[in-house]
Amino acid sequence: MKAKILIVDDSSLSRRIVRGILESAGHDVTEASDGIAAIDSYAVEKPDLVLLDLVMGGMGGLEVLQKLRESDSEARVIVATADIQSSTREMAAQAGSRAFLNKPIRREELLTAVNSSLEGLDL
Repeated sequence: MKAKILIVDDSSLSRRIVRGILESAGHDVTEASDGIAAIDSYAVEKPDLVLLDLVMGGMGGLEVLQKLRESDSEARVIVATADIQSSTREMAAQAGSRAFLNKPIRREELLTAVNSSLEGLDL
């Protein structure tokens, strides 16, 4: 299933790696480097899915997730972070994340999470 996916990460290297994986799987990708840009881009682009980093300067990922879900209760968001604490995973799930990926992101895990989220399944 081809989808429009918004990558939100303050690391240009992370965005480039994830973009390569997603585009090689046939998806269209847009990017945002911070939370405010993510919210603006979501409103304009109307992506099928958002891949969201939690730790960013300015507006953090959990706040972005909450704002996206407030504006669109059906927003599909996958959280990706280097933070491996179970409490972080729980907060992301409570805020409406469909899946949680640990960085560094592995191709197979990313594509499984993307496909499951697009099919309406939570991981």
